[in-house]
Amino acid sequence: MSDRWYQKAVVYCLDIDTYADSNGDGIGDIRGLIGRLDYLARLGVTCLWLNPIHPSPDRDDGYDVADFYNVDPRFGTLGDFAELLHQADNLGIKVIIDLVVNHTSDQHPWFQSARSDPESPFREWYVWAESAPPDRHQGMVFPGEQGETWSFDRTAKLWYYHRFYKFQPDLNIKNPAVREEIKKICAFWLQLGVAGFRMDAVPFIIEETEPGHPNPPKNMEFLTELREHVQWRKGDSVLLAEANVEPEQLVGFFGDGGGSGNRIHMLFDFMLNGRLMLALARENPEAIIEALRETPKLPRGGQWATFLRNHDEVDLSRLTAEQRADVFAKFGPEPEMQLYGRGIRRRLAPMLGNDRKRLELAYALQFSLRGTPVLRYGEEIGMGDDLALEGRDAIRTPMQWSILPNAGFSTASKAELVRPVVDHGDFAYEKVNVTQQRLDRKSLLSWFERMIRTLREAPEVGAGSCTHVDVPVPPGVLVHRADDSTGTMLFVHNLGPDDGTVDLSSLYPEAESPNDVLADREYADLGKFREIEVAGYGYRWIRLRRYS
Repeated sequence: MSDRWYQKAVVYCLDIDTYADSNGDGIGDIRGLIGRLDYLARLGVTCLWLNPIHPSPDRDDGYDVADFYNVDPRFGTLGDFAELLHQADNLGIKVIIDLVVNHTSDQHPWFQSARSDPESPFREWYVWAESAPPDRHQGMVFPGEQGETWSFDRTAKLWYYHRFYKFQPDLNIKNPAVREEIKKICAFWLQLGVAGFRMDAVPFIIEETEPGHPNPPKNMEFLTELREHVQWRKGDSVLLAEANVEPEQLVGFFGDGGGSGNRIHMLFDFMLNGRLMLALARENPEAIIEALRETPKLPRGGQWATFLRNHDEVDLSRLTAEQRADVFAKFGPEPEMQLYGRGIRRRLAPMLGNDRKRLELAYALQFSLRGTPVLRYGEEIGMGDDLALEGRDAIRTPMQWSILPNAGFSTASKAELVRPVVDHGDFAYEKVNVTQQRLDRKSLLSWFERMIRTLREAPEVGAGSCTHVDVPVPPGVLVHRADDSTGTMLFVHNLGPDDGTVDLSSLYPEAESPNDVLADREYADLGKFREIEVAGYGYRWIRLRRYS
């Protein structure tokens, strides 16, 4: 596949239930989302990633799936979803959906059959033990909310495994029937028109779990089978995986060592995310330089997905205790801002003190680094959070469209909303909303539109190399470049508050009519690159040369 669309994409992540409500029941729906596709197209989004859309008891924000072949009736029908795919395609927007197949809901007919009848064909679709496994208090994903990973089922009179909550029994990946069913689920949605899948909890999906073995082998070959299956069904389909594992294990998720990737197309770059947060907290780019230096070489077609905020907490588990303490102190100093002892449950705008310069810097940096940028809904207008809500729900409040009641999200009564809108403080919807920012050429939303348009004119960023430029710089300044067959982009970002100058004259021989294509303010001409100015928390994207 020569044109890998996902390497030049801008991915936008949202929950349907908190985005736009078309029928006034207080819950966002597919029809509401269809009505906002023009907004996403104008923003520059080329790929829409939808968090779980399937029928669910909704005890874990839809990640407890009860039917993999349908749409939650709260959101609409399969017909509505097909219309969404059609309308998005008309605007050049691809749609990927969450593939949550590590587990099912305990209300799923498969599990209900499995627990109620030893002879059920679904009994072996789950992982059972006759006695309490000795490792049942190990490996919890949600410490403090989850007491064990094995629970006793009174109907089956057996213990069942659940890496996540007890109402989410794990599927048995060792069973060939389960693996075939997962392929069938993918084929169904690809046939309907999705462009691929964001795979939830991939390291856990491929665990061949057995009682008493807390570190079971992983069936990496299943990822190869799945890749072959989805690409056979739809040649340009994509698997985007969540795999927060040790760095030395990452390349194995892309492929088995050959020159071309034959497993996952894209991985979320958790390692870079943690280092980005550390660099922003310390106002020092060393952590980013280290991350770029340590990046493993990816097989052809392999791609990172970069993010600052995703739908979960800011996960700092890959940092050292000292580094994590520094990030907590700067961005999440209060206990209610933290989660699971490893993360921060705030949106970025509150974390950065609602400082417009620092927000622009952070996103200019993310979007200019290697890989494909992923943006969480509401970040483009600087939405805040609601720490009064439980856990991860703090950043899952309704989208703020206007100053109308309920932020223009829904015409329902306040009590009927799926979650309360942010209606107090600096991030209240009367102060932070799309409508007002749409009319303001200097707003964060207008800046995002400009920045994404600029990115579209710089294909080197997504498809090319990303390397640190080692030149003498003032404290806080990072210089890096992106190179590809189309040309070279040069980036200067100042993570600190003080103005600085950088001598880039060593790069001048490469320059061909160099010019700023995006900057935090107007700067003097680049001249011969000897004294390049950059303001405190400033940035400059410089087109160094263009080949085509």
